[in-house]
Amino acid sequence: MAPSFLLYGSYGYTGRLIAEEALRLGLRPVLAGRNAPRLASQAERLGLDYRVFDLDNPKLIAANLDDLPLVLNCAGPFAATALPLVEACLQSRAHYLDITGELGVFTALAERDTLARQAGVMLLPGVGFDVVPSDCLAVHLKSRLPSATRLTLAFSGAKHASRGTITTALKYLGNTGFTRLNGRLVAVPLAHRTRSIDFGHGPERAASIPWGDLVTAFHSTGIPTIETFMALSLPRYLALRALSWLARQPGVKRFILRRISALPAGPSEAQRLNGQSCFWGEAQDADGQRIEAWLETPEAYTLTASAAVHIAHKALSGCAQPGYQTPASAYGPELVLELPGVRLRCSEQVRAERE
Repeated sequence: MAPSFLLYGSYGYTGRLIAEEALRLGLRPVLAGRNAPRLASQAERLGLDYRVFDLDNPKLIAANLDDLPLVLNCAGPFAATALPLVEACLQSRAHYLDITGELGVFTALAERDTLARQAGVMLLPGVGFDVVPSDCLAVHLKSRLPSATRLTLAFSGAKHASRGTITTALKYLGNTGFTRLNGRLVAVPLAHRTRSIDFGHGPERAASIPWGDLVTAFHSTGIPTIETFMALSLPRYLALRALSWLARQPGVKRFILRRISALPAGPSEAQRLNGQSCFWGEAQDADGQRIEAWLETPEAYTLTASAAVHIAHKALSGCAQPGYQTPASAYGPELVLELPGVRLRCSEQVRAERE
């Protein structure tokens, strides 16, 4: 079977899950990244081809993409890896996917919409836990309340993070947060707002975070005011605020980053199989109409592997709309319901379950 796409960063925690999921579904990605020994070991174990290259040489990147129709980037922080791969994809006319949740990456790729359309290339970042469920939920809510002017999205259940996720998060820790107000991204303090949110099983404390939907949901729905939250217990909320302050002190962030190497690579298989996440969304309009919806999903990394491969398969099958896309703008709000273990619940269902 011919290679189907390039999987960059394939030997990282999430990259490994995606490579295995791709094989399970009959795809044969070319493994890629900078670390030759890790790639060789992974390729031998999985029986796949691999290519070793870093992202400093644009011509070398493009040469490694010339014979492949699609790149799936799993190498974070994506602020460093996305644009070199995107520029090569535009040159080679290969579609680009990644699993980022970084606001700056979504914004930078959206700015390349015209170039991507001219090249016939789809740029679709955020094809995992960030932001497939929340983007689909946002478009679902917009379809039920077309007059919506305010959107609030939140998630619960992301309890175990990989080393890569923590490393990326720490690079931004200490920086400002963001919200979207009247169509504009506005800088605010990180976790500046807390609120109680019922994710379907009783209220939980949640804190505001600069989730990718501040860019993607605005693109998908046009709703001008958007807030995003993550469920955080009081101890975790206080720890986040403390870490955010510490990360602004000279040398502290570098010290913390060095300590990350001692952490597990990511959630254990048992944690992934037994874990569950929940997304909640609320849309409101100027007349006071308000609707809610919930999504129950598998654990975050399990969902990411499933969603990324599912979307790659769609794109490889010819369903790839040129230009900058979000998961729901490319494939509709039902996309997330095509994934195993996902359930959508509306207000009426939740009320009925509680009665």
